[in-house]
Amino acid sequence: MTSPRRALLVHAHPEPSSFSSAQADAAAAALANRGLIVDRIDLHADRWQPVLDRHEFPAATDPFKPQAEQMRAVAAGTLASDVRHDLDRLLAADLLVLSFPLWWFSVPAILKGWIDRVFVVGATFGGDLGLFEAAAFAGRQAVLSVTTGGPPASFARGGAFGAIEDFLYPIHRGVLEFVGYRVLPPVLTYGPAHLTDDDRVEALHAVSEAFATIGDCVARTGDMTVTAQSYP
Repeated sequence: MTSPRRALLVHAHPEPSSFSSAQADAAAAALANRGLIVDRIDLHADRWQPVLDRHEFPAATDPFKPQAEQMRAVAAGTLASDVRHDLDRLLAADLLVLSFPLWWFSVPAILKGWIDRVFVVGATFGGDLGLFEAAAFAGRQAVLSVTTGGPPASFARGGAFGAIEDFLYPIHRGVLEFVGYRVLPPVLTYGPAHLTDDDRVEALHAVSEAFATIGDCVARTGDMTVTAQSYP
């Protein structure tokens, strides 16, 4: 009997009643309804410490080289307990969902710090592992669940801000694909603060449908025929 697939959803918004948090709830519920075991990390609720510095490595040498210290800590089994805990959850997941509002055209600092500390060199890439298809998460999937402040037209190519794909590319390529993930098209809700209540309900329904499709595809290993999703 095949074991249930696992998803890790990492959420980064400081307000539990925000639309971004409601979108994360909808994503988690849809994946669970498709039979996935959903593990959820709420970085603000957990008071995650995002700063990667030498205090994390008591035996660090001078000059301080974070990646070298991460590799030494992996080999010695001395990673910080919070990092080891979340790294184990990450390594156990078939699907990674990064849930966040687009701030300054990128991820919030707390999520970037989680990536800095948990995507550990020697455990997710590098060392005995390679990059991209040779990294730790080859054969697994990842998807971004994003809310924006502006409407779709602002994030179109030639729009006021430029194409949304351009802002997400460094995350897709430089973070997720870099450690081996197959990146699925992002699930996007544009400008939820400017939507009516009815439109927000409709947008959350669309998010649920998108993640239900993703959940079905992840459950059927290797069948990843997922199309891009943008709402409203």
